[in-house]
Amino acid sequence: MRLDKYLANIGLGTRSEVRKIIKGGHVKVNSIIVDNGKKQIKEQDDQVQVDNKIIEYQDFFYYMLNKPQGVVSATSDKIQKTVLELLNERDRLRGLFPVGRLDKDTTGLLIITNDGKLAHQLLSPAHHVKKVYQAKIAGIVDENAVKKLASGITLRNGERTKGAEVQVLKLEDNCSWIKITIREGKYHQIKRMFGALSMLVIELNRIEMGSLKLDDSLGEGSYRKLTDNEISKLKEN
Repeated sequence: MRLDKYLANIGLGTRSEVRKIIKGGHVKVNSIIVDNGKKQIKEQDDQVQVDNKIIEYQDFFYYMLNKPQGVVSATSDKIQKTVLELLNERDRLRGLFPVGRLDKDTTGLLIITNDGKLAHQLLSPAHHVKKVYQAKIAGIVDENAVKKLASGITLRNGERTKGAEVQVLKLEDNCSWIKITIREGKYHQIKRMFGALSMLVIELNRIEMGSLKLDDSLGEGSYRKLTDNEISKLKEN
């Protein structure tokens, strides 16, 4: 791998930024200063230092994003702003993608990574990974509605959902604030489930996915790297 690509891949900066670092004599390969970004290195064998600090090569990156309304869960879009555009340019590494999709008007926890194996594990219907949301529903979610949701709903197109766990948090002004847990990921599933009950989802916010909980300190549109512990637990899901 080229040295400039290696340093860009680990998040040291954009390709143009790392070239300046290299030309400035800040980079050593196997204790020898290298000023040419085209130098080929073996990422697992060669020792790379930047300002005498040893750089550990990293294949995969994991971020937790608190998705705001108005952005789409996609890697690119010609018209609308994407979740990847919320990342700093330095963190917007090649190959990153959102794990699953949140609707444009849905907020909350979204994992962004380049680890396809983990993404498949979290999204595969065979693994039944839980996804927890808080929602505001127009209408009263009564005991009968909770029972119907728990036993599975037949959507308007005839599809059948698995049972959902629903906790009513508050009733006010003919609206219900609820917490709902599902273990599948049909298109617009929660909105369609309540639509089948002739109810409308006004607000939807994802707060958990698998073992990962949305960090309360992250404002909408903010993100951070996952900790090693969080990554390990996700891989156990």
